[in-house]
Amino acid sequence: MWIGNKVLRNPVFRPSDSVRVAAISALMLLLPGAGIAKETFTTPGLVREFFGSLEEVRQAVQFVVHDQVIHGTLIFDKEPILNGAEAVASTPLFDLWQGPGDVYFKIRKNAIAPRHFLESGDQGTIAVRFVLIPVDANRTRVKIDAIYQETAHRVFHPSDGTVEKSEMKEIKDQLETLQEAAAQAADARRRQTSAELVRQSVIHQREDETSRISNAQSVQKDLEQQVSALHHELERRVKSPGADLKAAPFQSAATLKTLSAFTDVVILIVTPHWLGVETPDGQRGWLPQEFLEQLP
Repeated sequence: MWIGNKVLRNPVFRPSDSVRVAAISALMLLLPGAGIAKETFTTPGLVREFFGSLEEVRQAVQFVVHDQVIHGTLIFDKEPILNGAEAVASTPLFDLWQGPGDVYFKIRKNAIAPRHFLESGDQGTIAVRFVLIPVDANRTRVKIDAIYQETAHRVFHPSDGTVEKSEMKEIKDQLETLQEAAAQAADARRRQTSAELVRQSVIHQREDETSRISNAQSVQKDLEQQVSALHHELERRVKSPGADLKAAPFQSAATLKTLSAFTDVVILIVTPHWLGVETPDGQRGWLPQEFLEQLP
């Protein structure tokens, strides 16, 4: 049993010792900072379930584990927080965790009578344990325990819950920060993707317009070539020394005008011996086929 900082092992009781045992028991109840032996020490801890994947909550917990602060306690009234904490892979201040999940620790050595640990006194070590337990793909449970052990007396003092609540709040705030940053990044990616889609759409639209213009130009060129070919096919030139433009397709018809040599005319009507033509000035009439030749 523990008495102050001494342990009585296997005491030998005599009939007269009953009064002494009662007195010792009463004394232990009155001793401040007597603490609890590790063999009988238990901590209720604090458990909270977060909406977030295991990896998201792990990032938040690791940030808090490595922030070098024991939240929710202090050792000097002038200091607002307790710095000097360090992340460790394990600590003998907690029994080996037997349940599911991943376990992380941070400790603060040389803490003098830290606040919010029941009946704490002397100098010792604060230890905080974080246990991450996945619930499903979108929910993760976190369990936090905090204890303080006096270096000299080797007794334990449980937290009154303030440390666990404060550490849990830090995890909550960090998780919200991470999730907000992830949401903003996702929104930025969506905007970037949307802008890229719009850009690609504009490019495709321009390409389509260019293709349509190119096709139209090609069609126009083909039409111009066809028109040119038709003109070449339908146009004739008056042979030297010239010819009389007749009002009807026979020699006795009236002469409308005399066309000089090399005058270009357009064929309007074709008969076996005569061609109905139109002159460059719009005059229409008839010429014998033998007085005309094809353009070069």
